[in-house]
Amino acid sequence: MDGSINDLKVPLNPLDLDNNNNVSDHKYVVGISQEDRVAEFLEAGGFAAEEFSEQVIAICRLRIRRMVCTAKARSLQHAVRMVNGVKRVLIGPGIDEAKIFFDPNLTNEAEILAATDDSGFESELISAADEAYKVHIKLDQVGPADMTAIRTSLEQASGVNSVEMDGLGQMVSIHYDPDRTGPRSLLQCLKSYGASLYVPPKRRDVEQHQEACTYRNLFLFSCLFSVPVVAFAMVLPMLPPYGEWLNFRVYNMLTVGMVLKWIFCTPVQFFAGRRFYVGSYRALQQKSANMDVLVAVGTNAAYFYSVYIVFKASTSNSFRGKDFFEFSSMLISFIQLGKYLEVMAKGKSSDALAKLAHLAPHAACLMTFDDHGNLLSEMEIDTQLIQRNDIIKIVAGAKVPVDGIVISGESNVNESTITGEARSIAKTPGDKVIGGTVNENGCLFIKTTHVGSDTTLSRIVQLVESAQLSRAPAQKLADRISKFFVPVVVVAAFVTWLGWLICGEAGLYPKHFIPKGMDEFELALQFGISVLVIACPCALGLATPTAIMVASGKGASLGVLIKGASALQNAYKVKMVVFDKTGTLTVGRPEVVSVVLFSTFPMQELCDVAIAIESNSKHPLAKCVVDHAMKMRKKFGARTECRKRIQNFEVFPGGGVGGKIDRKPVLVGNRRLMRAHNIVVGPQVDRYVIENERLAQTCILVAINGRVAGGFGVIDAPKSGTKAVISYLRSIGISSIMVTGDNWATAFAVARGVGINEVFAEMDPIGKANKIKSLKTTGNIVAMVGDGVNDSHALAAADVGIAIGAGTNIAIEAADIVLMRSNLEDVVTAIDLSRQTVYRIWLNYIWALGYNIIGMPIAAGILYPFTGIRLPPWLAGACMAASSLSVVCSSLLLKCYRRPLNFQST
Repeated sequence: MDGSINDLKVPLNPLDLDNNNNVSDHKYVVGISQEDRVAEFLEAGGFAAEEFSEQVIAICRLRIRRMVCTAKARSLQHAVRMVNGVKRVLIGPGIDEAKIFFDPNLTNEAEILAATDDSGFESELISAADEAYKVHIKLDQVGPADMTAIRTSLEQASGVNSVEMDGLGQMVSIHYDPDRTGPRSLLQCLKSYGASLYVPPKRRDVEQHQEACTYRNLFLFSCLFSVPVVAFAMVLPMLPPYGEWLNFRVYNMLTVGMVLKWIFCTPVQFFAGRRFYVGSYRALQQKSANMDVLVAVGTNAAYFYSVYIVFKASTSNSFRGKDFFEFSSMLISFIQLGKYLEVMAKGKSSDALAKLAHLAPHAACLMTFDDHGNLLSEMEIDTQLIQRNDIIKIVAGAKVPVDGIVISGESNVNESTITGEARSIAKTPGDKVIGGTVNENGCLFIKTTHVGSDTTLSRIVQLVESAQLSRAPAQKLADRISKFFVPVVVVAAFVTWLGWLICGEAGLYPKHFIPKGMDEFELALQFGISVLVIACPCALGLATPTAIMVASGKGASLGVLIKGASALQNAYKVKMVVFDKTGTLTVGRPEVVSVVLFSTFPMQELCDVAIAIESNSKHPLAKCVVDHAMKMRKKFGARTECRKRIQNFEVFPGGGVGGKIDRKPVLVGNRRLMRAHNIVVGPQVDRYVIENERLAQTCILVAINGRVAGGFGVIDAPKSGTKAVISYLRSIGISSIMVTGDNWATAFAVARGVGINEVFAEMDPIGKANKIKSLKTTGNIVAMVGDGVNDSHALAAADVGIAIGAGTNIAIEAADIVLMRSNLEDVVTAIDLSRQTVYRIWLNYIWALGYNIIGMPIAAGILYPFTGIRLPPWLAGACMAASSLSVVCSSLLLKCYRRPLNFQST
């Protein structure tokens, strides 16, 4: 095609347009992930493309073990940022992962891992920067002499970038170029060595299972020793004569019960409780404090005081004191149980993501044809072996394995798993299909276009994972609280212990307050330990990330993709929603309803000119004009195709297009374009334009050699349910505005039909963005909903950009939220889901802080003088575990979310 800058999916900078809105001689700087695509579009459009040596940013993901508290996340973030070359660090405490953006010329994954380990965290590489196209192959028939031959043959193969082999030569990892080769071709190269595809297990699933097993085993181990301790301390003494033998003196005042409790408690304290010592050490290394510090201080106080009682009893004939071994062992056991339940609940929060990842089938039917289109073979292969441009057969009832284009066959495809759309979509040759969707009836043959990590399904999973890693603004509250929370708790525990001890020694409370077998010091120590262990900050750290995880996964299952936690949280504050018209409020499939001649030019020439000019534009209106003009040519007896050659093609943003055909200047566009080029628009033309606009139709005029030759009346019907969406937004206090490049009369007619009162028409892309900025100055949070290239500036300018999934790639990339369906009710879904998520986050904070605000005074003994109610340390530990569990379960309730509006799409 000839150069149409409007057809390039690249947002232009306002500085790149001259005073006539023409593209000036400027250099375009684009995102690092788009250079090749942009250069291809530019060169295809007839523009010179010059590649700059932009800074390359690589990304790696790390698994961080026991990454729960926000204090830990903050200290790790600071440590990794100190590495030279690291640009950005995203940490998700809820999923124990970190995503690091770095310059590969300055650092690498090994240095980042070393910095993480040096800062006191256990880390493991999940994915490296260059693993997007990497295949692992297992070899069964390899001898030592074969390793060099294998490496050489692979390195010489087309499309292979690098080869890595393990020491025994049993596993080969190959980085490849997907445009030149693929896993199946590489397996064929190694067929003689017994090669087979090896798919490493999902690390997150494996590690989550291992973590759950670890906590379960630690809990069972703790119970194995804690149950006897509890029996010796609480059960048997209440069942005489069965417990009398526990009071038998071994030496001086040291009894059998004391010795047995010490023996059984010690493994719990130092083996099952080892993680608290390690966590405390690492936290103090980072000059911070967390839950591990509180638990370690509390259990050590109980344990070592009990050890003191044992030694004191063994050296005295008259000493009587009570040990707290049962408190220490029970406290650790309850915390291990709480962590196990928490890990299991957190696993449920990412269920939606796991379901998405497993939507694609495991096998596919590969068709092989010769150069003449004759079938050579039909075989079933693993989905992982599919390569670009393969021909895949999809029978009725089978799932589509990867993204592709239908080349033969017709069928209905159920895309509800990806888009949330309830009804099936008809697919014919030329239509796109998405991996993970279901072919319902007919047989389809597709040519694959996107495989591996490039498929829509993979990108959705990556997007949701990124959203889960991002930090919501509400998380800052937890960060601020956690900075001083633990030190305050330690001070409060010390003050509690000291206050009860002083009051007891001074006789400020009656002696009957002291339980049998205790003294003032022991009672005060119990209260102090209880304060330490009940005030766990972990629930605060889980309040926001768990809600974000569940909400982003639920949104994805409903066809609403949220790119980050900030977008999810900001959408609830939206007070204005600005809608584009074409393709957003309207169906986006315009139709020509009338054609009129205004001069002596014949209809065939009018159609030929319109076809020649509009064929160079990708605008929806241009396509419908071309299609209708072709039908009109045939109707008027034309037997040959239109082969007019266009010169000096030019795009006028917000106006139309122009060029020269047979040396005659031609313009195709709106009335404003005609007047801007001093073309006389007579009364007849004016009446035709006004009549079309009154009927909510767009009028496209065609001017040949300085005269208006004719016009096309085009209508684009509003989407069904649009009026109900606008009405619902108004009912929840959100105003709706329409901005469009169309004329005022058509814009007002469409707006009236859907219930929008405020309209801004005849606006170019820059004007739309400026209008968004001016609306933001009123203090309102503004959302923009659009679908085209000309909406990308406005989407980026808005507080929340919402792109229609059927729109262009650049609009989707510029947006914060992507609607996989083209239905506007999902705008309401996105805003309502945001509101429900924010509500759930604050409810989680109430749960987390409620335990501490209510539990700490009770643990400190504030009710004890009046009611006799006190929380022993083991019960305080159970309450602490319950706080984290209640927060996770509260977030899981978001899985029950339902759309507030749900219409059948047109």
